Amino acid sequence: MVEGGSLAQVRNIGIMAHIDAGKTTTTERILYYTGRSHKMGEVHDGTAVMDWMEQEQERGITITSAATTCFWRQHRINIIDTPGHVDFTVEVERCLRVLDGVIAVFCAVGGVEPQSETVWRQADHYRIPRIAFVNKMDRIGADFDRVVGEIETQLGACPVSVTLPVGSEDTFTGIVDLIEQKLLIFDEKTQGETVLVNEVPEALRSKSSAARLYLLEKLADFDEGIMEKYLENQDISPIEIRSALRKATCLLKVVPVLCGSAFKNKGIQLLLDAVADYLPSPLDVPPVEGPDKDGVLLIRKADSQEPFCALVFKLQTDVFVGTLAFIRVYSGELKTGSRVFNPRKQKKEKISKLIKLHANKREEIDSISAGDIGAVVGLKFASTGDTLCMEGDSIVLESMDFPEPVIGIAIEAKTKADEIKLAESLDKIACEDPTFRVSRNEDTGQKIISGMGELHLEIIVDRLVREFKVSANVGTPQVAYKETITRSAQGEGRFQTQAIGKEQYGHVVVQFEPIERSGGVKFENKVNEELIPALYLKAIEKGIRDSLDSGPLIGYPMTDLCVQLVGGSYDEEHSTEMAFGVAAALACRKAAAEAGAVLLEPVMAVEVVAPEDYLGEVINDLNKKNAQIEAVEAARNLQVVKARVPLAQMFGYSTTLRSATQGRASFTMQFEAFAEVSSRQAEAIIHKIRGV
Repeated sequence: MVEGGSLAQVRNIGIMAHIDAGKTTTTERILYYTGRSHKMGEVHDGTAVMDWMEQEQERGITITSAATTCFWRQHRINIIDTPGHVDFTVEVERCLRVLDGVIAVFCAVGGVEPQSETVWRQADHYRIPRIAFVNKMDRIGADFDRVVGEIETQLGACPVSVTLPVGSEDTFTGIVDLIEQKLLIFDEKTQGETVLVNEVPEALRSKSSAARLYLLEKLADFDEGIMEKYLENQDISPIEIRSALRKATCLLKVVPVLCGSAFKNKGIQLLLDAVADYLPSPLDVPPVEGPDKDGVLLIRKADSQEPFCALVFKLQTDVFVGTLAFIRVYSGELKTGSRVFNPRKQKKEKISKLIKLHANKREEIDSISAGDIGAVVGLKFASTGDTLCMEGDSIVLESMDFPEPVIGIAIEAKTKADEIKLAESLDKIACEDPTFRVSRNEDTGQKIISGMGELHLEIIVDRLVREFKVSANVGTPQVAYKETITRSAQGEGRFQTQAIGKEQYGHVVVQFEPIERSGGVKFENKVNEELIPALYLKAIEKGIRDSLDSGPLIGYPMTDLCVQLVGGSYDEEHSTEMAFGVAAALACRKAAAEAGAVLLEPVMAVEVVAPEDYLGEVINDLNKKNAQIEAVEAARNLQVVKARVPLAQMFGYSTTLRSATQGRASFTMQFEAFAEVSSRQAEAIIHKIRGV
């Protein structure tokens, strides 16, 4: 636990933001000021501690979430630095699942950007308290008030400033602490370590007093003690303000907003104070709960005396130790050498080694207690989202949902010797990454790897070469289409055969019904036990789902339909589960052929930011890509174009956009939904894939 402290002094926090808002630089400064590292790493030099992968250092972006621990004011702060690029949203998702609080970093120039909104919604989903840090106040175009306004209007939050910048751009010289009513100047000669505390200058008193008054007004809405003193014009002490602000932050009522410049070493100490003062400890968040094997809801409090319970939130392949399983311990204590139970897999595991992480460095420890984050070496059966508990216990914590891949490429080993190595390496990566899939094209026999975007697959191929030493040829990116139905249809399947001296019999009638988009595949049983006994239902459902993995058009998975079991028969003597599974698959093939199958393609939400001079070129190019332009908005001397574009049209768009705008425009895109492909386009796609 905390050196000389308690669970109340633990903070499990994440740092999240849009790409290039300064998350990793902020984390580097936090590590420096807390004494965790003795030299400030820089992203642009490839020396950032938390960006330890070669691919991260070369590209200057965060790809994988990195964990570390540091200490500030007797508080243990477990930090996870998450990626900002949309292709790696799953990294943010699985980290948020186990965090108690978040620092949301915003660029003072860019403000609330597309990925800022995405990660904010993810944090809303898990009900995680946040503090906001408006970074890059030294940059040209920095505007603190505008960013605070965007946090309120675009994110639907209630931001309250607890600091104010003194100047902006090249005149950004210091920060006003509204709670202590002091001016803080960060000495550049000592890399910001020496903080000079002065009185607020006369020129700034009016603005700082108004901002402090607004802060107190907001807190009065949530705290009766503050309200009474505020209405009676009594002095409210900094301790009272911090206490009320902490309570309101933990209840998700307000978001404290701070400012600074991580790169120029200004404002990080105040940010660390805010983490300790306002973000929750494991004791401040509701206890976790989950059903046992009988469906009884069990509750586990953040206490080392409670039965052990933890969640595996990430797996990572390590060249030296094998698989590392990142875990968040919610209750009890886990010790080296102990045994745990995985209720999802119904498997027991032995804990051979426990590790505390500092980016890619490791420190062996003897135990991990409630409220802490660490890693386990050598788990054989665990996967992302699994629960670990005591032997004899069977609590299952809420798992995580991951999006389906939207893009794939063919891959093959260059030599016969590399084939086994390639298969093993892809299995390891698929085990690590829930949004990565490996499949085989039945028509061509090719191995297909699928992921969330071009960069995602580019990184995986890069890892295969460097990390796993596999030589492979890769094809061009292919869209991961899906198939669905447009009308009701019925299919009958009868399986009757003589096998190994025993007759087998199964007879199934299914009804296909289209359902709403993103509805997935649903199965409903409409027959009674007299027609088909319940013991065969599991085999029938499996046969149905397996058959729907390959649709009637070009073999893509089927989705957005309800399969109803409406008839059939069984033979008391000869019916088997296998026979019913085969009969169900036969019935599905017949129904699918009659149900008016159509092709679905992934459509991306695209946002292009470009100077006004290039707006025409950008819109013309998007129109050529069958885009639906949804909005064009002016923002800070730039034009923001929002559109929905089929993914198939977006390959290589970054190069096209750079050429059309002389490198002055940028874009972001993320998966939005699957939409029906027009019959003319579908025909062309089918011909291309079938090679006819």
